[in-house]
Parts: sequence; structure tokens; C-alpha cells
Amino acid sequence: MAVWLIRAGSHGEYELKFIQENRVYVTWDDLDLDLAKLSQRAELAEAMTQRYPDTKPKAIANWVSQVWPFAHEIKKSDLVVLPLKTQRAIQIGEITGDYHFEPGGPNPYFHWRPVKWIAEAVPRAHFGKDLLNTFGAFMTICRVQRNNAEARIAAMRANGWKPETIAAVTRSTAAAADESADTTEDIDLEEAARDQIAQLIAARFKGHGLTRLVEAILKAQGYTTYRSAEGTDGGADILAGAGPLGFGAPRLCVEVKSENAPIDRPTVDKLLGAVTKFGAQEGLFVSWSGFKTNVQKELAASFFRVRLWTQKELLEALFAHYDHLDDDLKAELPLKRIWTVAAQDDE
Repeated sequence: MAVWLIRAGSHGEYELKFIQENRVYVTWDDLDLDLAKLSQRAELAEAMTQRYPDTKPKAIANWVSQVWPFAHEIKKSDLVVLPLKTQRAIQIGEITGDYHFEPGGPNPYFHWRPVKWIAEAVPRAHFGKDLLNTFGAFMTICRVQRNNAEARIAAMRANGWKPETIAAVTRSTAAAADESADTTEDIDLEEAARDQIAQLIAARFKGHGLTRLVEAILKAQGYTTYRSAEGTDGGADILAGAGPLGFGAPRLCVEVKSENAPIDRPTVDKLLGAVTKFGAQEGLFVSWSGFKTNVQKELAASFFRVRLWTQKELLEALFAHYDHLDDDLKAELPLKRIWTVAAQDDE
């Protein structure tokens, strides 16, 4: 069983299509040729050179190394790792059939394979840091092999996708020492930094502590808040209102969940009930482990009543308002801003 990394667009623009249609696609524009009819990589390189005349040969070679395996190397029962952009989680699928070519597209959906999603929105924190670094490589399609990845992902599958054990990560470190240095991937440094910050938050703001962090962010945004004690909260962990006394609008009813499993639709519906109960105007649901993939779509009718924060939105709010957090909290969560060169396509 091989494990393949397949991305759904640089900004996650194809995620919903992949998940809802139970398919993974090659998403190169204008690549309207049947890959199965090509017998050599050189034929694909020639076809891509014709379709992308302004692209440098090095980039063409890189693209061929990604597109060719989709048709010729991926096998039935191989696993697919789909890093999500809409939330900080990983979707895992199993390839269930052969490569298909759709000559009519539409563009860019000419190439696809059927997949059964076997793990929905697994939190990134469940995977070891070395695996996350591999998932963060600047490739759209590639096989994941380093750090004993295939065996470790198989073990996580057998364990119900619970967080990796320390023993598994330790064994992978020893295995990595035997690998040659020239296999090092280009890593998405921004994503790696966010993973490190998320791990620090998970360690220092466990359980109800995450509610304290969310409250601090809301205060930094200008809200006056009431935070319920740990335990039974009556349907709301935080009540927040605009202005110095909290009597202004908007008035928020906030629920915070730090569990390891993504939240489902019925749980979010309870927050909508609490919004009415507390006389709030809107609800905010913060889930450290994200939400089931159908939740966002099904809540479209409640767009003006509720917002969902995954780790992604929580971190964005934290970064935007970090300077306005109180000093004690910043001491618990010491961060600094750095500048680095932006990643660019190979030329």
C-alpha cells in the first residue's frame, strides 16, 4: 500500500469537489490528453511543453514527475492524503479504481480517480511533526514515503485515526537517519510555523483553557465578555457584547470545543438554540478539531446567524490581534513576527 499526497488547489478551491464527488483530480489547466495512452514520460513532457510554451524546462520536468504517477503508478487500495485549506486538518482516502480520462472536461477536470474517504478532517495535531513537514512539501502530487510514513499512517488507520503514539514518532526518527540527505523536500515554512504554534496552544490551553484564549481574542477585538465556569455552561461558554459594558451590537453567544474529533451538524444546531435562549444576535462556534465536511455547506441558510472557527480562523484572529492581548497571556504564548522569502515556482 502506497500513500500519495494530492492537493486540491493551492488555496483549497477544489476541496469540496474532491470530497463530494469521491474523486481526486489532476488540476493542471488545458491538459486535455489521455495520459493512459502515453507510454513514456518524454511524451508527456513534449505535450506539456506544447501546452505551456512560456514555462521553463525545469518546471515542465517537475510537473511531469507529479502528473505521470497519477495515471501510471497509483494503484487501487493506495491511500490519498489531502491536506485541507479550509480548516487545519487532513482528509484521508482510499483509491477504489483505475485512472479515468474525460475528454470533455470541463477544464481542468480531465483526469480523475475514484476514492473512498476513510477519515474525515483528521486534526493536523494527530500527526507527527515530521509527517506534517512531508505533507507541507511544495508538490501537488507526490508519493509520501519518508519517515516510515506508510507504516505510520497504516497504524493510525488501525487505531481509528487517534493521535500518533510517541513510540511511532521515535521509530520514524531512527529510520530517517538512514535516509540520504538529497531526499529533503522543500517545506512550507509558514505552515510548519503554524503547526508549531498550534502544538504550543494545545499544550498550554488544554480543555477549558482554550475558552480563555478565545475570550482574550474577543476582548482584543473590543468585546466585553462573560465566561462561564468550567463544566455545565447552559449552552454557551462565552457571552460577548460590543462596547465597554457589553450592551452594544453585535451580541455573541460563543461555544468552544477542544475535543480531538471534528464537530457535527447537530452540535452546531445546539448553539443556534443558545443564541435565542441568551438573547444574542449571532453565534460563534470555535472547534479546535474543525468540523465535519458537510457542516459548512448545510449551514448556508444560517450565514447571518453563526460563524464557524477552526484552528485556521482562530490562528488568523490570534495573529491579527496578538499585540492587543494582555501581557500575562502573551507570556504564556510568546510569539514573534518574522519575514522570509516567499515561495516561488521552479523556473
